[in-house]
Amino acid sequence: MEALLMSTGVVALAEIGDKTQLLAFVLAARFKRPAPIILGILAATIVNHGAAGALGAWITSVLSPEVLRWTLGLSFLGMAAWMLVPDKLDDEDTRINGRLGVFGTTLVTFFLAEMGDKTQIATVAMAAHYPQPLLVVAGTTLGMLIADVPAVFVGDRFAKKIPMKLVHGVAAAMFALMGVLALLKVDRWL
Repeated sequence: MEALLMSTGVVALAEIGDKTQLLAFVLAARFKRPAPIILGILAATIVNHGAAGALGAWITSVLSPEVLRWTLGLSFLGMAAWMLVPDKLDDEDTRINGRLGVFGTTLVTFFLAEMGDKTQIATVAMAAHYPQPLLVVAGTTLGMLIADVPAVFVGDRFAKKIPMKLVHGVAAAMFALMGVLALLKVDRWL
């Protein structure tokens, strides 16, 4: 249960102000059809984070526990620093292919935007840390939906009222705490 709760919370916070949340705003404004956008976000996240979770689980099989501990600790500290760098949505990320429809466009653009993104890297690290990678993927997917579904419904009005620096600071603190605890060999975080 810890894997599910931690991964949900960390990704929900990390996703606020992230380029994929900004992409959700853009898609909602362009298409004004929330159901296929949300389903596209869900499908893209399951595929993307499923692959990231599998990579994280595989990493645990090839690294010794000591190397894994240091790798995870330093990765979480790196994620903490990365959280403090605000994301911007590139014009390239928002190009829409009309032939794909709303669902297909959301699926493709979200999947591509999530490649190498903070939340994907966090999924790899958490799946390597927790022995239940499926719970991590479920949690990171839930965290993405918690942050992105409201963006689909309320758009830019909601985003402008969120103190992004505070949210990113809290997420950075959570990653930093996980990194320090991993380096100190603390097994239980909750």
